[in-house]
Formats: sequence, C-alpha cells, structure tokens
Amino acid sequence: MTTHAMTARLLAFARASGPLLGLGLVVLAFLILAPDHPLTRADLRNITLQSSITGIGALGVAIVIVSGGIDLAVGSVVAVSCVVTALALKEGAPGPVAALIAIAVATLAGAYNGLLIAALRLPAFIVTLGAMGFWRGVAKWASGSTTVVPSTDGGLTALVRIRHADPWWHLAPAAILWLALAALVALILARTVPGRRLVAVGSNAEAARRCAISVPRTRTLAYILCGTLVGIAGVVQFARLTIGDPTVASGEELRMIAAVVIGGGSLRGGRVSILGTVAGVLLMSFLTNRADALGWPNYVQEIITGHIIIAAVLIDRLRARRTPIEPDGA
Repeated sequence: MTTHAMTARLLAFARASGPLLGLGLVVLAFLILAPDHPLTRADLRNITLQSSITGIGALGVAIVIVSGGIDLAVGSVVAVSCVVTALALKEGAPGPVAALIAIAVATLAGAYNGLLIAALRLPAFIVTLGAMGFWRGVAKWASGSTTVVPSTDGGLTALVRIRHADPWWHLAPAAILWLALAALVALILARTVPGRRLVAVGSNAEAARRCAISVPRTRTLAYILCGTLVGIAGVVQFARLTIGDPTVASGEELRMIAAVVIGGGSLRGGRVSILGTVAGVLLMSFLTNRADALGWPNYVQEIITGHIIIAAVLIDRLRARRTPIEPDGA
C-alpha cells in the first residue's frame, strides 16, 4: 500500500470515528470535572429517550442534506404532527391510527416543501425558511392557538415508557425505534438505487443529470422521506407530552442540522454519516443532561448549544478544503 493510500485511509477513519471520539471526550471531561455527579442508569436511559425525537428528525435532515438541500421547517412540522396526533385522538381515533394520520400529514408537508423547491427553482434555504413560518401557522390554526388535550393517549405513551425494573440496557421503545430507523436509513443510502441517487445529486447535480437522474424528482423524494421521519418524531413528541402543543420543537431544526454536520455531513451535499449523526445527537443530549444535573441555568445551555452549531459550520468549512470522500452510510 502506498503512503498516499495509507494517508487517505487514516483520514477516512478519522472522519468516521471523529464524532464518536468527540462524544467519548465530552463524557470523560464531565466525569473528571464533576465526579460528584456520576452518570446513572436512569441518566443513560433518559439521554437516549431525550435523543429519540431530535435523532429521528435528524435522520430526515441527513437525507435532505446528503441530496444537497436543507430543511429549516422540520421543527414546525414536528409541531404539526404532534397537534394532528392529539386532534385525531380527540376525535376518537385509536392510537395507531392517529399516529399514521399524523405521519401522513407530515409526509405531505415534506412533499409540499420539496415540490415548491423543484417548481420554483429557489434555494432550499429560502423556501424552507418560509415553510417554517407556514407550518408553524398551520399548527396554531389547527389547534386554535392553544394546546389540544385529548381524553386518552391512545396507548402512545408506551413509546416513551421506561420500565426501571428491567435490566440497565433496556431502552424506551422510542429509543429502539430511533436506532432501528438509523440502521434503515444507512442501508437505504448505501445499498439502494434511490439512496445512491440522493448521494449522486448532492455530490454533483449536473453530473447526475447527465447520467439521466432526475434531480428535481430525487430532491423531492428527499423531502418526502424527511417529512415521514419528522412525522414519526412528532408522534414521539406527543407521547412525551400527551398533549398537542403548537409551539413545541421551536429551534429544534438547528439541533438536527448541527447533529448531522457534527456527525460528518456536509452542508454542500454528497456526504453524510448516519453513525456520526447518532453520535452528534447523543452529544447534545448528554450536554443537556449534565447541565441539568449540575444545575446550570437554561441560558448556559443555550450558549453551549449555540457554539456547538457554530463549531458544526466551522467543521464543515474545514472539511470543504479537503478532497470529498464517499458518504458513510454506517
């Protein structure tokens, strides 16, 4: 093996393991700085549970980003999905039916965003910025600008229920669902024709077009898949709150985007790491958990999160100076 090939492999390994290494370093730092507040089994379970909403949504954002797009409306679509779940339950729909209705509505929201981008040929940033306000308004209109309180949770709270009598490694169903969806998205991007087309369009849209790939159709598909995943996140959000809150998940889109970029995704498209995205979500959830355990004020958490987002953009700019590599679907 040549020196150049060896260096390329080492760089690829560093990019792939970087997010996990960063997570490990942050965990170690808190263990050293706050030995009086050790991680407990309950903390680990709560971190994975708290990560599930952001994590499921971040998977959808990862699909959009790898295709060369961006979606700033995901937080608002989470709110729509949460409200629709509550409204469906209030009208007497069984829990699974209410969840499917909410996911279908979120999928339509994703399709609407994608079609607008394809039809108007405007930057995704501008379209989804407008869609962020639009879907938040839809959530408030549907709920009458108040919380929707159904008479039953339809059994959906089982998604977030942690049975503390179980062994320490047992997770809430929502966390298991998140990890299963992460494996599925990684498989789709790495092993399926639609997934490879998403990567191709994000890497070089013109080259993809010359290979007879429909760029508008492929990018619309990315937003549809994103809407579906964000809809699932909204159902989990309802399961945690047991009410439909139209103001929920405000700012959540920034955490999702930051998780994808910290995890190895490029805002220029063509590269994403699902394993890295999972690590990025866990990193931010861990920071929130430790900040709560140490009694840090909320504004301190917001300052830290804000700088994480800045760091994510900086990391992406530094990556752009190097030769792009194949996306890591793991």
